[in-house]
Amino acid sequence: MNESEPQIEIFKPFGEAFGLMKRILFQPFDLNKWCVIGFAAFLASLAGGAHFNFTGFNRKHDWRWSISSARHNIIPTGGHLPGWVIPLAIVFVLFVIALVVVLLWLGARGRFVFVDCIVRNRGAIKEPWREFRKEGNSFFGLSILVILLLLIVAAIGALPFFLPVILHGNAAPYRTALIAGMISLVTLLVLLAFAWNLISQLIVPVMYRKRCRAVVAFRDVIDLILNHPAPLILYFLFFIVLAIASVIVGCLVACLTCCIAAIPYVGTVILLPLHVLVAGFTLFFLRQFGVEYDVWAGVAPTAPVPPLPPMAPPPVQT
Repeated sequence: MNESEPQIEIFKPFGEAFGLMKRILFQPFDLNKWCVIGFAAFLASLAGGAHFNFTGFNRKHDWRWSISSARHNIIPTGGHLPGWVIPLAIVFVLFVIALVVVLLWLGARGRFVFVDCIVRNRGAIKEPWREFRKEGNSFFGLSILVILLLLIVAAIGALPFFLPVILHGNAAPYRTALIAGMISLVTLLVLLAFAWNLISQLIVPVMYRKRCRAVVAFRDVIDLILNHPAPLILYFLFFIVLAIASVIVGCLVACLTCCIAAIPYVGTVILLPLHVLVAGFTLFFLRQFGVEYDVWAGVAPTAPVPPLPPMAPPPVQT
């Protein structure tokens, strides 16, 4: 066994994160601090992406009929529409896109604010917002790049499946190929988006610790995954379990509070222990790989906190 190889555990970081959550939120309990950290967690949640609703197939499932129908129905009707409808529709679409981009930017900056609140055991927004401006903007830029790449993959991947149906109509072989191809493409995109979401959970702490650009942290995380595949896979699986459990708890709390917990920010404040627990688990897990991944290294908390448990020493070869 390599003596320099760190001993990576899964359940121990979870226990440490649970203890940290109690110290931050309950020892002592401070409602103002709770609400401020809750707002930071709410900002961080905005970087989770946006939901888009797409209309289904037309009732005949005939793509050639749809295009032909759209050509004959929309174009003539367009001549009778008021002149302000099309510009208004364009402005509305641009507004929605701008809103999504702004939310992603706020979420990217908010992730660093939330991590700082946990690391320094404080409820603060302005100071970490300014301090980690460059890192937050860099992570936002990388997130936009990933979204654009996913959209390009979706467009290029969907074209070979849609084109035969558009050209040849509702023939059974083309329809079957379209359905199979779209299912495969959607599955691939969901897996890629899910993988990015998991990797981004590690990128932010690395950027926070090293104060580096997002691309540098991304390469660092990929190298970490390649060098330690087994513990990282276990981490991802356990993180998925935590996420599912958090969703279940959130649904139960929303039902018990008559959907009050479903209100943005209010629900985050109510479920703040879960948010701190999950984020703390990631921080403690990364800490096991060495001081360069320890977000607490060289950071003095603004409020008294019991000493964090030291990393387990590597096993000595006998």
